[in-house]
Amino acid sequence: MATRLRKLILPGYTHLVMLWLFAPIIVMVAYGFNDTHGKFNISWSGFTLKWFTHPFAIDSLTSSVLTSLGTATLGMLMSTVLGTMIALASHRYRYRGKALLDAVLVLDIAASEVVIGSALLTLFISGNVPLGVLTIVLAQVMFSIPFVAITVRARLAGFDPSLEEAAQDLGASPISTFLLVTLPVIFPGVVAAALLAFALCVDDYVITSFVSGNTLTFPLWVYGATREGVPPQVNVIGTFIFVGGGLLAITGGLVRSWRSRQLARESTS
Repeated sequence: MATRLRKLILPGYTHLVMLWLFAPIIVMVAYGFNDTHGKFNISWSGFTLKWFTHPFAIDSLTSSVLTSLGTATLGMLMSTVLGTMIALASHRYRYRGKALLDAVLVLDIAASEVVIGSALLTLFISGNVPLGVLTIVLAQVMFSIPFVAITVRARLAGFDPSLEEAAQDLGASPISTFLLVTLPVIFPGVVAAALLAFALCVDDYVITSFVSGNTLTFPLWVYGATREGVPPQVNVIGTFIFVGGGLLAITGGLVRSWRSRQLARESTS
């Protein structure tokens, strides 16, 4: 009897949690098809595809989306490179201050976004740095690096250093060893870290609101539009972003699976 209850309760509870998590996304996608006629897209008025045929009809919204994608891409690339370097150094070497570095990475993740945003604003103003795209990218790199470093370092935890030693014994240079031995092994972790960094950058509102100046990203535009009414195009673009993120996640999973099978074949050959 108890086993039967567990078989009923646990799957049911799991499905309820998943429904709760995906409910906002379901509503967002559904209201992208809403044939609304007023400023507020909050009541169902009928089904239509016209918003999907003209998703970029609002110039300011399109500009904010392009700004978000551009800054998030730059922030992802920079934070992935720097975070991977930090992870490699932290994993390979023992040096004075390593414990402090680990503490700083954790504190940066745990710190309040309001505190980080206000601190960065003070830093940029005191350094006479104009607020805009540059400060947005710098802020995104700053708060993304810890996530990248910790993700890549977790991948390095299972890395066998004897592989690098064997490659160097066979005459490979340090660069060749990294490109041909180390990077292929940690590549799935780097991809996962890059996707996480991109998601954090494109989604951030709090820190970006402090350092953006007059530059509008997609989250800032949406928040400003809530005062007068959020157009259905926001739901459509949000759907595009969600689908794109899902495709990237699926691609990353396929790449990791393919790489794992490839390594398994190489180890048995």
